Amino acid sequence: MLFSKTTMVAPERALPGRATPVLNQPTFHTEFGTRLEPAPAGSELAYFGLGCFWGAEKLFWNLPGVTSTAVGYMGGYTENPTYEEVCSGRTGHAEVVRVAFDPTKVTYETLVRTFFEAHDPTQGMRQGNDVGTQYRSVILTADPGQAEVATEAAARYERALAQAGYPGLTTDIEPAGTFYFAEGYHQQYLAKNPAGYCPVHSTGVTCPAKA
Repeated sequence: MLFSKTTMVAPERALPGRATPVLNQPTFHTEFGTRLEPAPAGSELAYFGLGCFWGAEKLFWNLPGVTSTAVGYMGGYTENPTYEEVCSGRTGHAEVVRVAFDPTKVTYETLVRTFFEAHDPTQGMRQGNDVGTQYRSVILTADPGQAEVATEAAARYERALAQAGYPGLTTDIEPAGTFYFAEGYHQQYLAKNPAGYCPVHSTGVTCPAKA
């Protein structure tokens, strides 16, 4: 049977992974100078997949109110996957940014709107030339409150996209499972490699705020 990287792998066909994390702790955030784990005290967590996680992480660490960021793998089946395994399409995971934020300084809705405006959430299992299930658009919600905010924002953005001539939204909104940290060289990649390649695929369409 042929295997397609643009079709979600069945659980029974997913790679098994390993018990040991691929990121050795402790690891410090290049920009904030704090440990990646645990997240800063008083912070809440949000999880977003919007294509290549290098540029996505930089986008969020520059957002006022964000206290830390990390990249990893989420939404699939393989335990502690490697980057190469995720790229194979045999884990079910998406490349995801974990955003720690101070809810007194930035709202979850602002993060969601930033997420939508920073990529093209109509492309299915891809972002531009990056093709595969790991590049799908996905919001992984930490609680029912986040799910409600994300769902309402998605509906508003889908209407805005339709008015601009785009096809339907393909973003998945699902409960967050285990976040697996990516390897150390992926963390804050564009801070360590300023000339690194990670294009933005924004539609240029604004996500309306909640009325």
